[in-house]
Amino acid sequence: MPDEAVRLRRAVAADRDALVAMQEDAYAPNRAILGGTPTPLTWDYATVLAAREVWLAEDASGIVGALILEIGPDDIYIDSVAVAQRAKGLGLGNTLLALAETRAAEEQRSVVRLTANALMVFNVDWYGRKGYAVEEVEVAGDRRRVHMAKILARPNAA
Repeated sequence: MPDEAVRLRRAVAADRDALVAMQEDAYAPNRAILGGTPTPLTWDYATVLAAREVWLAEDASGIVGALILEIGPDDIYIDSVAVAQRAKGLGLGNTLLALAETRAAEEQRSVVRLTANALMVFNVDWYGRKGYAVEEVEVAGDRRRVHMAKILARPNAA
């Protein structure tokens, strides 16, 4: 899947079913690691599409990735970066993460934040390689959530 074959676009309400199917596919391997359902698979995607900024990556076969963002007053929070199994290893995660950082710059935010389950060591390490640092490890019962942030170049004052 060459880069030029993938197009990024904002999601609309009509994308709900395809987005849910792609998220299910992308997060399926995490079930065994987590011993349960990954949090993004518990969401009501009609609400997500109405309340969040959702970006889709598409190729000729359909949706192969999604980026779900919350634009906060001081930062941008990544709710989910997901890539379909058939598109893993092709750099699409990097593309989606870069889009989050681009959106932060466009929105005059100098921080991008996210949370990963500590059991998802590969993900925590990957974000670390992309410049995200651990801010806090939250322990809630048997769950450990790793809160991470990346400080971007300071946006220009208007």
